[in-house]
Amino acid sequence: MSTTLLDRYATARKALADNWANGPIWVKLPIVLALISFCFYLPYLNILPFAQIRTDLGAGGTDWSSVLFLIVIYMIAAVGLNVVIGLAGLLDLGYVGFYALGAYSVALFGSPSSPVTEAIARKFDLSEGWAVPFAACIPIAIAFALVAGVILGAPTLRLRGDYLAIVTMGFGEIIRIILRNSEFTGGPSGVIGIPKPPGPEQDGRDYFNSLDVHRWYWLALIVLILLMFAVRRLEHSRVGRSWLAIREDEDAAAIMGVPAFKFKLWAFAIGAALGAIAGLLFASKQGVVEPNGFRLNLSFLFVAMVVIGGSGNMVGVLIGAFLITYLPERFRGFEQWRPFAFGVALVAVMVLRPQGLVPNRRRAKEFEDRRHEAKEAAADV
Repeated sequence: MSTTLLDRYATARKALADNWANGPIWVKLPIVLALISFCFYLPYLNILPFAQIRTDLGAGGTDWSSVLFLIVIYMIAAVGLNVVIGLAGLLDLGYVGFYALGAYSVALFGSPSSPVTEAIARKFDLSEGWAVPFAACIPIAIAFALVAGVILGAPTLRLRGDYLAIVTMGFGEIIRIILRNSEFTGGPSGVIGIPKPPGPEQDGRDYFNSLDVHRWYWLALIVLILLMFAVRRLEHSRVGRSWLAIREDEDAAAIMGVPAFKFKLWAFAIGAALGAIAGLLFASKQGVVEPNGFRLNLSFLFVAMVVIGGSGNMVGVLIGAFLITYLPERFRGFEQWRPFAFGVALVAVMVLRPQGLVPNRRRAKEFEDRRHEAKEAAADV
């Protein structure tokens, strides 16, 4: 019975995907614009079930807006990791390291109280309270992540499979330990006073503040849309086709003239940059960063978002990020049972939908062929 339902679901999903792909632009564009408009209006619509919403601060200052912001931040990180895992086929278990680099970059260079800005101010005899503007912290964070991605990828991308996963997992832990034990990063206490994006003052307070959380959500949503557009364009470019060839069969791609190492390094660097952007926005909204906020289990959650949603499919990755971020908040009242429920859900999804909830066409076809081969082999026996 379950197999029949899954087959029906796969057939319906394939028909819907074909209709969407072949549909005219004048039909798809209004749907996309309506969906984007709906997403921007979400902070004012508590239409999704959520426990213990705070309404005393107004529609913009509810806990629901904070949850929406965190969902979008994790979506940005998942889109970046999807470049590494879904497009290039590289298993990265240390992605939280790039996320932490983005957060600490804006903290160390943008906060007047950080050891880095204080040292720079003393060195060049700058005024007290000097710090790098928020806009300048963005390229700094991206540059640090790109360099870290290249440094990590250059010696390790010749490895494959489990060996690469173990190395990247070690990288994530190395970053966290360095942040915790170094004086220039603030040590275990972290850094406070992280700058916020510029904007006009309203009602005597900054445009981006801790009360009007919906503005943070809108900013993160705009960044997510821009990054999705850039990654989509990249996916359909020569670089994206090279990633696809490497993911399917690296040896065959090398024989056909695809420089596998160079394009895998590109995937690591681009994925690292997107992870740093997510970390930068998260740290700016929080106003404080500390090493324990970037533990290894966060990397596992990022990987779960990509795998459960559908590796290689951006829509599936967004759905996976939404479910894994929203559901634990929705059932916060069952805090003791959440790990157990999460584990059961992971097992169920991997057994019933190993290709993910919304896989891309190629991956869905691969699993369908394997299922038919298994049926034929069982019938022959």
